[in-house]
Formats: sequence, C-alpha cells, structure tokens
Amino acid sequence: MKDSPFSFIKRNEHGKKPRETGITEIRGPYYTVMGKNYLEDVLTTMGDYIDSLKFAGGSFTLLPPKALKEIIDIAHKHDVLVSTGGFIEYVLTQGESAVDRYIKECKNVGFDILEISSGFITIPTDDWLRLVEKVQKSGLKAKPEVGIQFGAGGSTSAEELESEGVRDVEQSIAQAKRFLEAGAYMIMIESEGITENVKTWRTDVVAKIINQVGLEKVMFEAADPEVFIWYIKNYGPNVNLFVDHSQIVQLEAVRSGIWGTKSIWGRIVTYKN
Repeated sequence: MKDSPFSFIKRNEHGKKPRETGITEIRGPYYTVMGKNYLEDVLTTMGDYIDSLKFAGGSFTLLPPKALKEIIDIAHKHDVLVSTGGFIEYVLTQGESAVDRYIKECKNVGFDILEISSGFITIPTDDWLRLVEKVQKSGLKAKPEVGIQFGAGGSTSAEELESEGVRDVEQSIAQAKRFLEAGAYMIMIESEGITENVKTWRTDVVAKIINQVGLEKVMFEAADPEVFIWYIKNYGPNVNLFVDHSQIVQLEAVRSGIWGTKSIWGRIVTYKN
C-alpha cells in the first residue's frame, strides 16, 4: 500500500488482483454467521489480500435471497470472487436434472466459482470431467476438489476417517491433471487425510502434488494457523491457500513477512530483480 504512512517499511509484495499466485480464499458463513455488515468490515480492511469468498456446507441455500445477494454484491464490489463450496455433491444425489438446475441457478444468483467435490460420494472420473465441462460452458469457473481421504468433509472425527481408509495420491494427481486439461480454473486440495484429522501430517502427499501438478494451479485447505504457516514456510508466500475469514490478518502478516512465530520470524522473504 503506497499510500500507507508505513509504506517505508519493507515487506513482501503480494501483487495486485487479479492474482495468479498467492491467492487467498476465505470461508464465508458456516461456523459463524456472516452478514453484509460483517463482510463489509472484513473487506474494507483486508479486501486487498482476499481473492475469493467461499460458502461452506450449502449455507447459501439457508440464507434469505436478499441477504445472499447483498453478500455476493459486496464481495464483487471489492473485486472478490464468490464460490459455492462443495455443495454440488449433495445435489448429485438428487439426479441429473437437479444438477443442471443447480448450475443454472448458481450462475443466475451471481456466483463466480462452482466447486466440484466428492468427499462423501464416489463418482467416475469421466462423469466428473463432464461436470467440469458443463460448469465451464455455463460461464462459471469449475474448481474440482481432490484429496486422498474417503469420507472427507463435515468435521468427521479422525477415528471415523481412519476406518474409511485413503486413496493413492497418484490417482488424485492423475485426476487433477485431467481436470486442468478439461479447463478447470484451479484444483482444491482437501486437507483431511493430509494435515487435518490425522495423527501425522502427510507432507509427502503435498510434495508430490506440487511437484507433479504445479504450485500455481492448486489451492490447499489450511484452516488452521499452524497449517498455513507450514505451507508458507516450506513453499513460500505465493502458495494458494484457503483459510477461515477470522485468520486473514494473521495469514497476510505471515505472507508479507512482517510477523510470525519464532520458526519463521524474519525468514519469509522474496526477491525481485
């Protein structure tokens, strides 16, 4: 911020929107209520660092139409894209016509991104690809979510998830590559089974995804400060992250290198020639 009275203090540059790297998505209403006044406060103060707002758990279907429109309009006023979250997997259980109508309504309401997840259900990759193409043709950005944990989502306990088992990371990587080839906007990486509800973090999975898919086209769910600090410490401030809206100030302080825990103090730096 060049007009800041503290612009003389060096910090890592985050770049201007629309960004291609260092993208930050924040969670909208789910664990806490978020109305137009709260969102306006968040975006007025930190909107320069927020690229998208994601609804969770189908929460947008519970809001009065006027309240939903106000949230979407405020986000757009601050150049913030709005995502549905992974609600389509619930709609998929109600048949093809419901899915078609859902995609159409998401576009009509004003969403920009339609996330396509399958944490609780199993669908063939070819069907998933057809959904990606259908969403892209509708004018929305398709954002498939992939992961390694069966039954991911809904804050399921670690014990329950352990009994479900995990899938091979190479299979998830192969799917992600096919989705990107089909025109997907970005790939969302589910945290459960990797850094959430596990006894030991699967950092090897993260490394394989980044090495084979690339840093620019994946976004990691990191709804815990310890997790997003680890991602930035290991992969730099330009890693794409999804966090809770309550964590946006702390996240940006870490990205910019101005603050942090002892393990990262003064160590998050960038260089531009």
